[in-house]
Amino acid sequence: MSATYTLGIICLVFLLLLLACITYHPLKKYMLDWKALRPVPGLKGAYPIIGNALQFSSNAGDFFNQIIEGTAEFRHLPLLKVWVGPKPLVVLFHAETVEGVLQSSKHLDKSWFYRFLHPWLGTGLLTSTGDKWRGRRKMLTPTFHFSILAEFLEVMNEQTDVLIQKLEKQAGGDPFNCFNYVTLCALDIISETAMGKNIYAQSNSDSEYVRSVYKMSDIIVRRQRAPWYWSDLIYNMLGEGKEHDSRLRILHSFTQSVIRERAVNNCSDSKSDHVFKKRLAFLDMLLEATDEKGNYLSHSEIQEEVDTFMFEGHDTTAASMNWAIHLLGSYPEVQMKVQQELQEVFGFSNRSATTDDLKRLRYLGCVIKETLRLFPSVPMFARTVSDDCHINGFDIPKGVDAVIIPYALHRDPRYFPDPEEFRPERFLPENSTGRPPYAYIPFSAGPRNCIGQRFAMMEEKVVLSSVLRHFSIQACQSREELRPMGDLILRPEKGIWITLEKRQHEKEDNI
Repeated sequence: MSATYTLGIICLVFLLLLLACITYHPLKKYMLDWKALRPVPGLKGAYPIIGNALQFSSNAGDFFNQIIEGTAEFRHLPLLKVWVGPKPLVVLFHAETVEGVLQSSKHLDKSWFYRFLHPWLGTGLLTSTGDKWRGRRKMLTPTFHFSILAEFLEVMNEQTDVLIQKLEKQAGGDPFNCFNYVTLCALDIISETAMGKNIYAQSNSDSEYVRSVYKMSDIIVRRQRAPWYWSDLIYNMLGEGKEHDSRLRILHSFTQSVIRERAVNNCSDSKSDHVFKKRLAFLDMLLEATDEKGNYLSHSEIQEEVDTFMFEGHDTTAASMNWAIHLLGSYPEVQMKVQQELQEVFGFSNRSATTDDLKRLRYLGCVIKETLRLFPSVPMFARTVSDDCHINGFDIPKGVDAVIIPYALHRDPRYFPDPEEFRPERFLPENSTGRPPYAYIPFSAGPRNCIGQRFAMMEEKVVLSSVLRHFSIQACQSREELRPMGDLILRPEKGIWITLEKRQHEKEDNI
């Protein structure tokens, strides 16, 4: 037997042993989970290792329809088991099962699937876990105090004025897709409030940064759904992986430059004698923030939060406002009630909204809440079960991901009779008593709820109140034609098509 042959045998044995070591623990975990979860009702047709992955459509709209049809079909079940590749998921869409996970101080870790956001967002507030998340949440909570949010009102009003000018060119004309108009407005608002940087998205929607923000979300969702993309080694060799890296460089280089520029300017301002008031941004507060030991955040840590604000802070509100515009255009009697409230608060003036005005827009607040019930901006999210636990009588082992589906949860007829009907009155105080707190969670709930929900509600009231003061809306699509796509954010497949008519007092002002 030659020395070369012997060496080859030794190498082969070594590789087989290495492969066995690498796969032993994942395979052992997979077998234990399979056995432990056997009593949990699940989708049929799950194959070993690949699970139910082949049953899911690659088309975003079809995939979301599968999810919703499944939750409707299995609504009578307390929970549902799905295998995505070798990863087991338990799907929750009842208030009593959702509460068990969200109200717990144990199950705070985001699902394994959020790791695909790490290259873009790092481990900021959205994706971090454990002590880092607790410390960062404690540090950032004061920056969302109402008195600080009030300082952002000027930016919201200014960018909404730009939106109104854009929409005026469409008023009285043919049906048009308003989705991008509203989304670019939201992107301008979050850019200036988060970074102190006006990116003029409404005027320059073809900028590399703007296009990369949208493209990156699509890339991440496709990777989450495809187990064959999960390996970094394989993914980075594919065209999709190369585009991911290209978009990432654009996004990171932009926020890095803004942070450096803001840090230098803040330092210069502190040494100079001029007293003009600089417009506040979240970035300024991050540059000044310290942890419990008095340590400042590094620029890379600040970038994690700025990128997170940019990602979470525009797409979610933009989607919600677009859904609200569709619903208001589909229900003229609701639109009329909102416009009556606006006239009581603003009269026929075109002045900007104040914080006091926003507090008085109670019915508009109900419209936004009912919109978020029917079309929650984040239609599903996931947590990792951090310890063996019981959910509605079933044993769920540590490490399993619990997928919570607000889109289905919000349609529970026990708490929302005729759930597909758009009825803002559901959220009047007298109609909300007795409703379980975990039956309605558009901003998640419990210790890890959305830190930016006040900001979002404030922005939506500003934008929608201005649109409805200037125009009357008519929807051009039925509910069935919308085809929601449940990616990271819930969007309509073909946009929101409407017609606008200037309101009578607007026409008179222009004579």
